[in-house]
Amino acid sequence: MNTRIELDRAGFAVVPEAIEPSRVDELISALAALGTSYGLRNLLRRCRAVRRLAHDLKPFVTPCLGERAFAVRGLLFDKLPGANWEVAWHQDLSIAVAERRAVPGFTGWSVKQGVPHVQPPAGILEQMLTVRVHLDDCSPATGPLRVLPGSHQEGRLSDAAIERWKQRQPVQCWVGRGGLVLLRPLLLHASSRAERPSHRRVIHLEYAFAPLPGGLRWYEEDTATAENAVEG
Repeated sequence: MNTRIELDRAGFAVVPEAIEPSRVDELISALAALGTSYGLRNLLRRCRAVRRLAHDLKPFVTPCLGERAFAVRGLLFDKLPGANWEVAWHQDLSIAVAERRAVPGFTGWSVKQGVPHVQPPAGILEQMLTVRVHLDDCSPATGPLRVLPGSHQEGRLSDAAIERWKQRQPVQCWVGRGGLVLLRPLLLHASSRAERPSHRRVIHLEYAFAPLPGGLRWYEEDTATAENAVEG
């Protein structure tokens, strides 16, 4: 499979068995040390094992973004009996930045756990890539990621366009433990509640390859860059 072609065409690609079982165990232990939760933010700053993972996954990223690619955000999602949520169809429109600045085209400011977030122009999102690392088997019973192939090609979608796309047949991303899902942020995606809620831990890593304009800075860029220097 040519990952770049598949990402350009469909907006996503599945890579099975990309992470060794021992590495998955190491990541689970490192995340558990941060506290049990259905979701964690700022993992590049908080967890050395995730920083190392983000660096080691670059061979999957560089065919799409080039050698200058670097990680800019790390999150954890889980589905547990007490946090078995349904996620509606959406595009990933916000990025985390170091501080708020008035820059043309950057709108929809918010603050999540003390970190400024903003919606950049679609052109920036089109130059990013998300890598979802599955720490557990993901099956139809665990509320897998669902995607609408090709929806990323229309840029930022209006509500009417989203409703039109929702009439198409989605693809469910069934991924085994240690597998990856690569996707473009503007790809429409969703997930259902798990039929049998259990762990469905996913490390969500976002990559870019260029600085932000107007003095804005990626919130976790410095951490990722420093780690890359150590590993390199």
